Amino acid sequence: MPEIVKDLYRIVGRLDQLFPGRRFTLDGHLVGSIGEVLAAHHYGLELLPNSYQNHDAKTKDGQFVQIKSTQRSSVALRDKPENLLVLFLKQDGSFEEVYSGPGKAPWEKAGKMQKNGQRPINLTKLRAIMETVPTALRIPLVRSQHRIGLPTSEFGVSLLPR
Repeated sequence: MPEIVKDLYRIVGRLDQLFPGRRFTLDGHLVGSIGEVLAAHHYGLELLPNSYQNHDAKTKDGQFVQIKSTQRSSVALRDKPENLLVLFLKQDGSFEEVYSGPGKAPWEKAGKMQKNGQRPINLTKLRAIMETVPTALRIPLVRSQHRIGLPTSEFGVSLLPR
């Protein structure tokens, strides 16, 4: 077990070097940061500085995007984003696009504000909303998932928790 933990910290250090400005701490930030860099790579997004108001990235044409990534059954929103991209991260380093499009409908369909200032929305509901989003309003995928570009094999372990 100690060797696995050391490997995980080495991977986090390497991710910090590869993506300056992103935090890859071994908590909820790790899944979020992995999702952000995967989204930037695969969707051609420009990442904004950490803690930017309500958005994580911009599209090539200047639209703001909030990126949510999870390995659970829901995500939470703090405010209505201009656009929303929700990725379900898989253990093999790939992802499922759960939602891609304007943030208005997910915000309106999200649950009540919780004590932590967030409104939860489950992935099943997001998938249903996604079916109504015209292709022209979705954030276009620009790179295949077959070329993730992250150093998954350098340490012989998956980047994502099991």
